[in-house]
Amino acid sequence: MARAIWSGALNFGLVTVPVELYSATQDHTVHFRQFQRGTADRIRYKRVNERTGEEVPYDEIVKGYDLGGDEYVIVEPEELDEVAPGRSRTIDIDAFVDLDEIDPVYFSKTYWLAPAREEFGRAYSLLIDAMGRTNRAGLARFVMRGKEHIAAVRSGDGVLVLNTLLFPEDIRDPAKEITKLPQAGQARGKEVDMAVSLIESMADEWRPEEYHDTYTQRVMQLIEDKRAGRTITPAESPPEATKVVDLFDALSRSVEGRRHGGEPAEEPAREAADGGRKPARGGRRTTGKRDEDTGAGTDGDGERAAKAGRTSAPDLSELTKAELDRRARDLGIRGRSKMNRAELEQAVGEAERGPERRRAS
Repeated sequence: MARAIWSGALNFGLVTVPVELYSATQDHTVHFRQFQRGTADRIRYKRVNERTGEEVPYDEIVKGYDLGGDEYVIVEPEELDEVAPGRSRTIDIDAFVDLDEIDPVYFSKTYWLAPAREEFGRAYSLLIDAMGRTNRAGLARFVMRGKEHIAAVRSGDGVLVLNTLLFPEDIRDPAKEITKLPQAGQARGKEVDMAVSLIESMADEWRPEEYHDTYTQRVMQLIEDKRAGRTITPAESPPEATKVVDLFDALSRSVEGRRHGGEPAEEPAREAADGGRKPARGGRRTTGKRDEDTGAGTDGDGERAAKAGRTSAPDLSELTKAELDRRARDLGIRGRSKMNRAELEQAVGEAERGPERRRAS
């Protein structure tokens, strides 16, 4: 049974709900001890005075901030306690934002919030339902373990989820940190269109239960093989980088391979390069129109939808959930991330029929 690591109150306007915080994740990494090679001698670390070489008790260690040039400001533990944010016991929601607007780079760690007692279940359920319906997350600040955090409180599957967020100053600028980033627009139009076709052919729903830590499994197999004295078989090396001159050919064969059961095709897919579209998974077929400049296919339904004179909606039942989600995003439908396929199809259909009703009236 999990134990709460923090307890306090969640404030939402004038509504206060006593809550407890639980860690939603756990570390399953394989941990090793350190030994000196060729011996059974463990390696241990000690805190020693670099001048005298003597071990220093923990209660005699203070912190020092490096000013450069071997100059430090020494800070006592009590002084840090005095300027710490304190032991606040509230999670105060300041504002609500659309969950899709938060860049994933800001997410740090995930926790669950639970009502402190059963009597607070009604108010707790109210927050789950309201935030789930609006697809919004509450932005809040709270203090845990002597550190202030900014957090996003959102609706989960029957539970309130709290994600601690990084502060803007924690996020590095890739343009300043990475010198090998290419200039925008280097990819050719046909290559981009072919890459889009490959992405669409591989579109699927998010099913986390299908993903497992295969590296840890291989590490445990290595340990078992060494314990049993079996021969270790190295894993295959990763494939070599695709040459620039072969990029379009590799994309074409990838698309053709997806259409024929996932095996790479021997020859480039001419039909895909010319913009023709074959049925996707499950026999679904999308209409296409040739782009005269690039020779790539474009979404005929989306093009017709953009025309004011469109009189009939496309057959949404033939679209994948990913395609429905993109159309819902283009239509500005809120709460789409919580919808199943049937709900998405209904919401998209109603949103696309709205303009037709207004024109008819």
